[in-house]
Amino acid sequence: MPKAIYQNETIAAIATAIVPEQGSVGIVRMSGIAAVAIAQRLFHAPGQQVWESHRILYGQVRHPKSQAVIDEALLMLMLSPRSYTREDVVEFQCHGGIMAVQQVLQLCLEEGARLAQPGEFSLRAFLNGRIDLTQAEGITDLVGARSPQAAQTALAGLQGKLAQPIRQLRATCLDILAEVEARIDFEDDLPPLDEAEVSDRLMAVLVDVEAILQTADRGELLRTGLKVAIVGRPNVGKSSLLNAWSRSDRAIVTDLPGTTRDVVESQLVVGGIPVQVLDTAGIRDAADQVEKIGVERSRQAAQSADLVLFTIDAQAQWTNDDQIIYDQVCDRPHILVINKTDLLPAEQVSHLHHHLPSTPLAVVPTAAAKQQGIDTLEQAILDAVQAKHLQAANLDIAINQRQAAALTRAKLALQQVHTTITQQLPLDFWSIDLRSAIQALGEITGEEVTESMLDLVFSRFCIGK
Repeated sequence: MPKAIYQNETIAAIATAIVPEQGSVGIVRMSGIAAVAIAQRLFHAPGQQVWESHRILYGQVRHPKSQAVIDEALLMLMLSPRSYTREDVVEFQCHGGIMAVQQVLQLCLEEGARLAQPGEFSLRAFLNGRIDLTQAEGITDLVGARSPQAAQTALAGLQGKLAQPIRQLRATCLDILAEVEARIDFEDDLPPLDEAEVSDRLMAVLVDVEAILQTADRGELLRTGLKVAIVGRPNVGKSSLLNAWSRSDRAIVTDLPGTTRDVVESQLVVGGIPVQVLDTAGIRDAADQVEKIGVERSRQAAQSADLVLFTIDAQAQWTNDDQIIYDQVCDRPHILVINKTDLLPAEQVSHLHHHLPSTPLAVVPTAAAKQQGIDTLEQAILDAVQAKHLQAANLDIAINQRQAAALTRAKLALQQVHTTITQQLPLDFWSIDLRSAIQALGEITGEEVTESMLDLVFSRFCIGK
């Protein structure tokens, strides 16, 4: 949204979640040229309280015509440019729940504000130079973080730790482009270009671009999490494994095969990675129609999972039924879990290893009923993740899909420049690909941006952001 479209508009929105009978505080936020004037018509602060920036006032929100009290609240003033949007910002801190904040918001709209679009507060912060595009995306990542590590990575983006190296790489490319174009325009007045030195600088930029690109899978993993399905025959201890892992009684456990009729989910965090664990119904030929549906959902869960924990009963050894089910899931990344090992002598468990398939990423013995082997299982999962290079870079940043696409274009353009240099092509060809790399890097931070790109980024925000 171009700055001219909104510069005379004041926006308002509820900035906190509203849930009936829950939440002690609800915030209505306004930003824009008329925010303070609207607040002064709605908010009555007793005594000699001073309306000045970064001061909290106590009082009542009243209807401007009837003077009926809507809520007892606090009012925070943050005047331009010392605010999130670099505009005048006012926040009504009301009682939580639904009615108070909705009534206050409605009064703001009736007094001339309009309802903010999703992400419009952050969009204004970006357009007014308060934040760049990577910081804006860091905000939404922080709000949606599902683990401490995801939150720290989002915070790093919010603090500019991604934007800073990208800007440095872009500045290097701009410097090289300036040298190249100077030779094109003033070839007779300048010394020849040191092609080897330029090539070395471009290769250094390319190496850094590739290093940042390696964080893309890690970023996706932190944002979306890992989906893990526990799969196996009935009564091998899948539900016990889920309960031991989640330290809860999420799944019903009995000695009767077929107890689990549907997929049971649990949300965990393993090594900073959000993990959605799916305890599936035991896969077998079932006569019961309900169990048949559960078995089919189990097969679907196994095929959609990022990682399968194929679980067998140590007492029963490796059975024909195990092999039949295993053949259905062995094409997925999987770890073989030997459960109930506490019921067998150690030498029998060791002997069982010789009869197992050779394709699992790991084989982990567990005794779920006694909470044994869970730490080993978690480490095996983390090892599997690292083996797939989902955390290839030891960095505190992690790029998203949009940033990865732009970096990939920059990488290809830089590789083309290197090819152009190697083939001794004219300098005009160098400048074309250099400009492409510069534009792609600028798209990441927002220095090169289109309205459609802004719509794509900020439409994912909640309205109050």
